[in-house]
Amino acid sequence: MNSSAQRAEILVEALPYIEAFHGKTVVVKYGGSIANEDLANFVRDLILMKYVGIKPVVVHGGGPQIQEHLDSLGIKSDFVAGLRVTDERVMEVVEMVLVGKINQQIVTSINKHQMETVGLSGKEGKLIKAKKFDLQKFATEHKIDIPEDSDLGYVGEVQEVNPELIKMLEGKDIIPIIAPIGAGEDGTTYNINADHAAGKIAGALRAAKLILLTNVDGILDKKGDLISSVTKRQAKKFIRNGTINSGMIPKVMCALEALEEGVEKVHIINGTVKRALILELLTDSGIGTEITL
Repeated sequence: MNSSAQRAEILVEALPYIEAFHGKTVVVKYGGSIANEDLANFVRDLILMKYVGIKPVVVHGGGPQIQEHLDSLGIKSDFVAGLRVTDERVMEVVEMVLVGKINQQIVTSINKHQMETVGLSGKEGKLIKAKKFDLQKFATEHKIDIPEDSDLGYVGEVQEVNPELIKMLEGKDIIPIIAPIGAGEDGTTYNINADHAAGKIAGALRAAKLILLTNVDGILDKKGDLISSVTKRQAKKFIRNGTINSGMIPKVMCALEALEEGVEKVHIINGTVKRALILELLTDSGIGTEITL
C-alpha cells in the first residue's frame, strides 16, 4: 500500500472519532515536566484538533521552569507535604514564569500556524476565583504529619470558575491558553496546582474530555505495567493500597473531581509521545490511562 493510500485509510478510521468530538470542548493540561522540545508536537496536535472541529482549551503548568528560575536568582523555596511554600518573592517568580514566559511560548508557537489564540491567567475576567489552600485539611485527609504552624503562603485552590470568558473565546474560534493563577475576593494572587485548575475548568465547561499530559505513560501497577482503564472505585482502592502514589495522587483526585462535576472522561497520557493527543482522541486503542465514573 502506498503512502497516499495509507493516509486515506487512517483518515477513514478516524472519522467516527472526529464526528463524535466535533464541536465539543476538550480541556488539555500541558505539564511543565514535558520538555520544551515537545512543544512543537503538542501544538501541531492542537492545530489538527481545531481543523477537525474540536474545541481545545489549554491549562499549563511550569513547576520545573519555576524551580530553575528560583535557583538562578538564589531564592530558596521550601516544601511542606510536597507542596511549595510560596512567599511574595516566590509568587512574583511564579507569575512571571507562568504568565510571562510559558504562556507566551505556547501562544507564539500556535500563532506561527496562523491559528488565533489568547494567553491569559485565571485572574483575567474573574476566570478563577481562588482561596487560600487549606494545608491542615489536606494533611488530615492524606494522613500527613506537619507542624501545626505550617503555612504555604500564596498557594491557592479553586473556589469557583467563571466559564463565560472561555465560552466567548470558543465562540470566536480562539484557543484559550490559561496559566493556573487565580485571585481571591480581596484581590490576592494565588498560585494554583495546574491539574486542579484544569479539572475545575473542565468541570465548569462540562467538557467532553479532560486530558492530563505528563511525562509518564499513565497509571502504572506495582509491576510498572500500564493500567489502561480505571473506574472511580478502582482508583480509590489503588490510592489506599499504594498502587497510585506520590505525584500521581493529585492528578487522579482532580480527575475524579472533574468527572463528578460533569466531565465525560479523563485521560492521563504521556505528552512526550509523538502525536499523543491525536492517538488518544482519534484512534481506537488510545494511549495512557482512561478514568471513568
